[in-house]
Amino acid sequence: MLEITDTQKIGVGLAGFGMTFLFLGVLLLFDKGLLAIGNILFISGLTCVIGIQRTFFFFFQRHKLKASVAFFSGITIVLLGWPMIGMIAEMYGFLLLFRGFLPSAINFLRMVPVLGSLLNLPIIRGIVDRIAGNNGRNMDDDP
Repeated sequence: MLEITDTQKIGVGLAGFGMTFLFLGVLLLFDKGLLAIGNILFISGLTCVIGIQRTFFFFFQRHKLKASVAFFSGITIVLLGWPMIGMIAEMYGFLLLFRGFLPSAINFLRMVPVLGSLLNLPIIRGIVDRIAGNNGRNMDDDP
């Protein structure tokens, strides 16, 4: 079994708090203070979980450069006081950075009892399928 270090446990907590602050910042009409704290906590949590060197290599790979520039530009714009524009840039960069991970995450979330029911509602399902890259196919459609 994989051994999880204390630093990785702290990183998961920091990333979780970061996502919570980001969610609250968006929920409270793009509060720039909450969004800034959420961004800082998320990046520091990610760094603690995978390490400084792997974080650097993740963000600065040649094929992910456009996504990283959009993501970090969004963080900078939020810190400068333009939260809505910054979050749009961040979301664009986030979707490009984690494009390969999103289908797995969405399929996992579809197995969660209440959340899975919400993700399978007709309007939401089309959006989630487009994000996940399912192209209208479902696991139930396979012969």
